[in-house]
Amino acid sequence: MEITIISELIATLLIGGIIGFFLSKSSLNKFRNNKIKEAQNKASLIIKEAVSKAETVKQEKMLQAKEKFLELKVQHEEQINQREKKIIDTEKRIKDKESKLNDDLHQNNIQKKQLDQAIKDNQSKADILLKKEEELKNLHQQQVQILEKISGFSAEEAKAELIDALKHEAKTKAQAQIQSIIEEANLNAKAEAKKVIIQTIQRIGTEVAIENSVSVFNIESDEIKGRIIGREGRNIRALEAMTGVEIIVDDTPESILLSCFDPVRREVARLSLHKLVTDGRIHPARIEEVVAKTQQQIEEEIIEIGKKTILDLGIHGLNPELVKIVGRMKYRSSYGQNLLQHSREVANIAGILASELGVNPKIAKRAGLLHDIGKVPEEESELPHAILGMQWAEKYGENSTVVNAIGAHHDEIEMKSLIAPIVQVADAISGARPGARRQVIESYIQRLKDLEDAALSFDGVNTAYAIQAGRELRVMVQSEKIDDQKASQLSFEISEKIQNELTYPGQVKVTVIRETRAVNVAR
Repeated sequence: MEITIISELIATLLIGGIIGFFLSKSSLNKFRNNKIKEAQNKASLIIKEAVSKAETVKQEKMLQAKEKFLELKVQHEEQINQREKKIIDTEKRIKDKESKLNDDLHQNNIQKKQLDQAIKDNQSKADILLKKEEELKNLHQQQVQILEKISGFSAEEAKAELIDALKHEAKTKAQAQIQSIIEEANLNAKAEAKKVIIQTIQRIGTEVAIENSVSVFNIESDEIKGRIIGREGRNIRALEAMTGVEIIVDDTPESILLSCFDPVRREVARLSLHKLVTDGRIHPARIEEVVAKTQQQIEEEIIEIGKKTILDLGIHGLNPELVKIVGRMKYRSSYGQNLLQHSREVANIAGILASELGVNPKIAKRAGLLHDIGKVPEEESELPHAILGMQWAEKYGENSTVVNAIGAHHDEIEMKSLIAPIVQVADAISGARPGARRQVIESYIQRLKDLEDAALSFDGVNTAYAIQAGRELRVMVQSEKIDDQKASQLSFEISEKIQNELTYPGQVKVTVIRETRAVNVAR
């Protein structure tokens, strides 16, 4: 029984499973078909959207193409219009040129006709002139015949008489010219004779020149000259090369000349020779050693002299380079006056003047001592010594008042303080005191007179005055003859004449003054 029930249950379950299998398969097919339909519907929608977008893109591209086409068409039309405009302008220019050429051709034709007419007129005038010339010739012959009858001379005789008269007149003028030439030659001969005498005197009076450029080294015997010269001149060449001094060994007994414009180098050469002769060993190596030591000794001596000078004057805080320059002044002279002595004098005088005037005497002394430092340059300079000294003082940190006083003591620059004229006056006092400089009063006065005469030789000059010891020439001119432009030119011409014809120390400043006055009287 139970087995039957179980069998029925199993059968029932199998039938249910088969029925469920077929039912599930049917539902799966139905689900799949639905999905396929949904996919097909989506695909058709996507295709429709794609077709719609493609149509839209197509329309946009067609519109862009049309716009581009229209744009190119407009550009093309503009280019065509521009070309047409250029062609029209070209045609217009060509027509204008043709019109102008036609006008020119017409004018040329008119001028040609006028020229032809002028040629005809000139030809007729030339014919008339020829006829008048022939008539004048006939009249001249008739006048000559009448004059011959009146004077009783033929034409040839009258020519001969005229030639004789001209010869006599020319001879008279020639004699006057010869006399003038002879007188001028006599004057030139006197001037040349004076020049020769002056040159002779200058050659004899060489005291200042020798003192300024030559030193004499005395020796015990002439045998030492040979040792100084050395074998084939090697010793003297070495000594000249080391010192920069020309050593002149001639027939002068017991002396050798040392020639050089630089007194420091001459002193180095003199002391070196003294040491070599005293030691007795004279050869190039020994010469080099002695000259080097002597140069060092001179440098130290220069510094000591500078220090002693500023210490004596009570000047402090001077740059070491300026101290060295002050020491070098001992070996320099101006117009026969020792430069260091002159500078010390100027410093003392400037200090006294400053004290009397209530100005700082220390600054005045400082400026007075340094006023001529530009006269001892180690290298040649084209600047005036006052300007060069001013530049050095400024370079080495001197007070602006001192710098201005140095540069202005010969009026090269404008004075900016009372110290400057004090230094200028002190310089003049030191140089002008009796016995300070080797310059005779007569030659000094003559030099000033020559400066004034040089200015007075120009037309329009009223008066001329040489001032500042001949360093400045002031020229007063007539305002009605010399205007402002001519005044400047006159100043240049006077300075050129002074430079070319006169001899003077330093430089001369030429100042032309033109004054206009308007005067009325109130009654």
